[in-house]
Amino acid sequence: MSNVTKQKVNVLVVEDEILLALDIKMLLTRLNYNVQEIVSSADKALNILDERAKEIDIMLIDIVLEGDKDGIEFARVIKKRYNIPFIFVSSYFDGNLIERAKSVNPYGYLLKPVNEKELLISIELALSNFSNQPPDKAISNKPWQGANTDTALQINDSLFLKKDQHFQRVTLDDILLLEADNNYTLIYSKSERFLYSTVLRKMEEKLPSGQFLRVHRSYVVNIQSVTGFEGNTLFIGEMRIPVSKQYREEVFRLFKAV
Repeated sequence: MSNVTKQKVNVLVVEDEILLALDIKMLLTRLNYNVQEIVSSADKALNILDERAKEIDIMLIDIVLEGDKDGIEFARVIKKRYNIPFIFVSSYFDGNLIERAKSVNPYGYLLKPVNEKELLISIELALSNFSNQPPDKAISNKPWQGANTDTALQINDSLFLKKDQHFQRVTLDDILLLEADNNYTLIYSKSERFLYSTVLRKMEEKLPSGQFLRVHRSYVVNIQSVTGFEGNTLFIGEMRIPVSKQYREEVFRLFKAV
């Protein structure tokens, strides 16, 4: 297997209290998330997003910020320009503020001081809601009802796979194949394996059909990772993947046409 750098979930922290921001960064680092940047105002955050929005997976936004825009007004801009989930962080919990916050459909709401366990749960559920539902419907009066973090989250060109107690980003191109193991699914990336207590069919539904192909009742392969074939067998590096009779014609027609 080739050595591939593990990619962490990237977080943009928008917080004007520097000590609290550094505390949040420490918690996120301990939870194995990567803090892409800490900024104190909406304008500074927008400058970062204009340059590299694709590098940001989720944002933590203080409602009270430096500058002309507060966190809620900033969130309205995010909803219009970008497709990135965000969680509000605030010292306040009054009714009017909550109603304003709800109007922009956040993916979570954390009260200061931020607790490590609550932070972990909030990020996992925010990513889960963002992955599984349209952004404008992800948060209701009961935003996290039915969320399931024991699954792979497909966001843009990556899967967010659970590893220990955190999500790890794996690009679709880095996924080699999926293998069924009774009611579990093994996901092989270029650098490691992930085990999920989910049947293969459910995992297959999260993947783009133009790139991933069922070749056997126990295997789904990334067709871009196939390095060769012989008889009824595909090769992915040193791995040999059987192709069953019902998929044979479709599979080998595809590879012979390449």
